This record gives sequence, structure tokens and C-alpha cells, in this order.
Amino acid sequence: MQNQSQILSARLLDFAANSIRLSVKLTKTASSRYIENQLMRSCASSGANYEEACGAESKADFIHKMQLVLKELRESLYWLRLIEKSELVPNKDLLPVQNEADQLVKIIAKSVITAKGKTK
Repeated sequence: MQNQSQILSARLLDFAANSIRLSVKLTKTASSRYIENQLMRSCASSGANYEEACGAESKADFIHKMQLVLKELRESLYWLRLIEKSELVPNKDLLPVQNEADQLVKIIAKSVITAKGKTK
């Protein structure tokens, strides 16, 4: 049976993979390539930073790395909103990725708050 950390790690990996699949659907213009690169970077980075947080050397290190995960997820949401606003892909393709990003932001934000509360 998977623990919460493994489940979250799998969700972040799926989120990055789904974002990559979404980016393939973007029109191939200079502006969409820029957005595609930014989206792929921030989505993949959120999962990579989470893996680093799981191996944190201290509570402070864990909190710092989790804040980086949160930062990258929020950036991913920005790029997803920009894709939506620019109408670069159909909403039916975009909404599931946006919804997962929103859920992940809430989960990670709560984790950061909880971890900070335990340090006081």
C-alpha cells in the first residue's frame, strides 16, 4: 500500500506528464513555444522539488523545498491560465490539468502550513 508521500509523488509526476501532453497540442508559434517551455519547466520542477523535499536534511530544509514546490505549482497555474486566456488549446483538454494543478497547490500549501506549525 502506498503512503501519502508516494501518492503525492505519483500525482506530481502525472501532472508533469499531462502538462507535457497538453503542450504538444499547442499551436507552433514563437509565443506558444515560449509558453510551452515555461509550462514544462515549472510542472516538471514541482515534482523534482517534491522529491528533494522527501529527502530533506532538516525540518527547515523540508519547509524550504516544499515552498519551492508551491512556487512552481503556482507558476504552472499562471501558464495554464494564460493558455486558457489566449485560447491556445480547447478547454476540454486544459481543464483537467488546471484542476489538478489547483488541487496540488491546495495540498502543498496545507503541507507547508502544517510543517511550519510543527516547528513553533
